[in-house]
Amino acid sequence: MDLQLTDTVAIVTGASRGLGRAAAEALAGEGARVVAAARSADALEDLAAGSAGRICPVRCDMRDAAEVAGLAEVAIERFGRLDCVVNNAGIAPAGTFLDQDLEVLAEVVAVNVTAPAVLSQAAARHFVDSGQGGSIINVGSTSSLKGKPLLAAYSASKGALARLTEALAAEWARYGIRVNMIAPGAFATEAQAQVLADEKMLAARLRKIPLRRMGEPAELGPLVCYLASPLAAFVTGSCFVIDGGEVSKL
Repeated sequence: MDLQLTDTVAIVTGASRGLGRAAAEALAGEGARVVAAARSADALEDLAAGSAGRICPVRCDMRDAAEVAGLAEVAIERFGRLDCVVNNAGIAPAGTFLDQDLEVLAEVVAVNVTAPAVLSQAAARHFVDSGQGGSIINVGSTSSLKGKPLLAAYSASKGALARLTEALAAEWARYGIRVNMIAPGAFATEAQAQVLADEKMLAARLRKIPLRRMGEPAELGPLVCYLASPLAAFVTGSCFVIDGGEVSKL
C-alpha cells in the first residue's frame, strides 16, 4: 500500500533510541525526510548514517522551549516544508510519590507535556500559514489511560498529553491539522532493560499481557506512518492503544 509519504517532512523527538528511533526509521523507509531530535548526538549520527540523507540529526534538549520550537524552522530550512510532528520524547522516573522531590514532577511535565505543546504550536502555525494542514502524533502511554503506582508524575503527564491531544484536535481541525495519540504498552526497549534482564520479573510482566510478549519497536512504525499519511485524512482526536491487549483486561 502506498502511504503517499514520499518527500514529505516529519520531525521525530526522542529519535535516538527505542520507539522514537523506530518511528524515524519507518518514516524514512516510506520515503519521508525526517528531522530526528534528541539529546544524544552520537546515537543520532548513527541513525542518520544509513538513511541516504533522509534523516537530519539535530541535538535538542526537550527542557529548552526555544530549542524545541526551533525544530520546526530547522525542518523548513533543511527540507523546505513540514508535514508531520511525532512528539515521542519522554522521561519516566520511578519512585514513591511520598518521597519524590517536586522538582522531578516539574521536569517530567516540562519534557512530557510542555515540549509537545511547544512543538505542536510551532508546527501548527506553519501548517496554518501553508494552508496545507498537517499531522501531529503524540506518543503517550497506557499510563495515559490508567495511572500506575510508582509512576505518579509520568502517569499525570501522559494523562495531560491525552487531553491536550483531544483539545488541539477539536481546535485545529478547521485548519486541516490532525492530532492523534498512540498509547504504547510494554515494548522491548532500553526502558525495559531491567525487566528483560530478569527472567522472573519478565515472566511476571508478560503474564499481564494477553499476547504474552512485549512489543517490538518496529511494530510501532507502521501505525506512525499511517497517521502521518493522507490515508488517515479523516482521523483526528483519536487514541490508538498498542499494548498486546493489556489495557483491555484491566
